Amino acid sequence: MDERIVIVDSGTGLKLTEEQLDERSAIAIVQLRRRGVRSGDTVLICLPVGPDLLVATDAVIAAGGVAWPVSADLDADALRERIRDSGARVLISDLPRALEAAEESRVRIVMSVADLCALST
Repeated sequence: MDERIVIVDSGTGLKLTEEQLDERSAIAIVQLRRRGVRSGDTVLICLPVGPDLLVATDAVIAAGGVAWPVSADLDADALRERIRDSGARVLISDLPRALEAAEESRVRIVMSVADLCALST
């Protein structure tokens, strides 16, 4: 049976199949809920375009949250403004400047891609 590829990372060539997306999203949903994400919560996602962004967005929506993507390419001031304006208290990012920008916002829970993939915490 052919595996359906849902995304290919243009930087690494990593392919993510539909089955892998489902598996990674299921783990990420559990991690989001463990961190307190509930239905209707806005979750900022500041990751480069690729498999991690897809998994994070899919998991936030499946957990009942509102995915608020923020471009990883924004300059520091624009990033700070978008994060502050969102009113979100949860951020998923591995980018140091996004984490720094979140310090001046309502964000209280910061998760990395590794946090989303952890089988247990």
